[in-house]
Amino acid sequence: MELLKRWMILIGMKLKTNNKKMRNKILKTLILFFLFFLPSTLYALEPDVFVQSTVNRAADTLGGNLSKEERIEELKKIAKDTVDIRGIGLYSLGSHRKGLSNEKKKEYSEVFENYFMTSFSSRLAEYSNPVIEVNSKEKINDNYTLVSSTLVATEKRPEIKIEWRIYTKNPDKPLIRDLIIEGLSLARTQKEEFNSIIQSAGGNVEALLTNLRNFSNN
Repeated sequence: MELLKRWMILIGMKLKTNNKKMRNKILKTLILFFLFFLPSTLYALEPDVFVQSTVNRAADTLGGNLSKEERIEELKKIAKDTVDIRGIGLYSLGSHRKGLSNEKKKEYSEVFENYFMTSFSSRLAEYSNPVIEVNSKEKINDNYTLVSSTLVATEKRPEIKIEWRIYTKNPDKPLIRDLIIEGLSLARTQKEEFNSIIQSAGGNVEALLTNLRNFSNN
């Protein structure tokens, strides 16, 4: 919206010119701006449409003629665009994050992102032509919407119910915060696993960081 305001001010000033060619050029630019820029920025992207477009992007990547390495790189790009990696990371750390300095939180977020990208892309890259159909959505509050979908069954796997917890505090930039597969929250499961690692090390978060680094480097 701020960019739009600046454009309107600039155009209002320029249209005062007596140069006919200049006025026409500005008007043409304004028309192009409204046709191509505004639709993607002024209207909120509905969570169910966001999920369907995301799974379609992933399906196109997995169903294409790409090598596994190329699939992984493309899937990482999709994850960066659509997943709230930092938010998931902090949630997964649970109450342990309260005792960390800002510098240590930053370090953890960087390590977690590498771990998440490696885990997410390498596992998903094994799939081929997954078909996910979005069925419905339920607005929980202004910040979250739950989108229900189905991973269509094949000869090798049964139908799987998947719910997507979408963070919508910024309606123009929805982000995935959790996947609930057949009732099992992946974020909650990960939080429990992280807590177990830390507790086993006497509450030392460094043990978790070492574990995540080792996973990413293998």
